[in-house]
Amino acid sequence: MAGHASHADFVLAKSRLRPVPHVPEIRLYLADDAVVLWEDTEREVGSVDQPPPFWAFPWPGGQGLARYLLDHPDLARGRTVLDIGAGSGLTSIAAGLAGAAAVLASEPDPFAVAAIELNAAANGVEVQVTADVLDGSGEGAGLVLAADVWYSEHLAARVLALLRRARAAGACVLAGDPGRAFLPRSELTEVASYQVPVAADLEDAAVKHVLVLTLP
Repeated sequence: MAGHASHADFVLAKSRLRPVPHVPEIRLYLADDAVVLWEDTEREVGSVDQPPPFWAFPWPGGQGLARYLLDHPDLARGRTVLDIGAGSGLTSIAAGLAGAAAVLASEPDPFAVAAIELNAAANGVEVQVTADVLDGSGEGAGLVLAADVWYSEHLAARVLALLRRARAAGACVLAGDPGRAFLPRSELTEVASYQVPVAADLEDAAVKHVLVLTLP
C-alpha cells in the first residue's frame, strides 16, 4: 500500500466505533455499506482481487457466539483461546472479556488484522493476531472458536478438519452459525440459539436465527 494510508488509517476512515446490536457490551469499528467499502478497498490497494470486508460488520454467527461466551464466562476463563476466521475480532474480544488467559485470532486479511487490533484496544483486551492456521491442530488452545465460517465448501472442509484435530487434542470447540450452506450440522451439537439482529442488505433479513454448537 505504498503511497496510501495504512491499514489502520483506512479502517478508521471507513468505519466508526459503535455497540454491537446483540452484544452491546462490545464496541467495534463498523461500516455502513458493504458494497461501497469493498469498492473503496479495491481502489485503495489497486486490485479487484480483494476479499469482502468481513471485518466491518457484526456477522450473526459471531454475535451469537460472543453473546454465549459473555453469558458463560467459565468457558473461556483462564484458557488459551483460538478464534478461526476472526473478521472484526468480535468473538476474540468476547473471550478476552470473559477472562481468557490469552487470545489468538487467525485472520489473513491485513485490513481485518488492523480492525482486530483497533477493536481489541477499544474494548480493553489483548488479542494477538496470526494468519492461516487451518493446517494445524489448534495452536495448543484450550478453546477453539469458529463463527460464520461455513459459507464456502473448501473453507468449511478445512475448518472442520482443524476442529476435529483440536478436539482430539483436548480442546473445547464452539461454533456460531445462522444456517450457512456448508455447516456440518450432523457433526455438531446445539448448546444455545438466539434471534440476532443483522444488516438486512447483507443477510436478506432483519433478524437471523443463530445456533451455537459444540463438537462432542
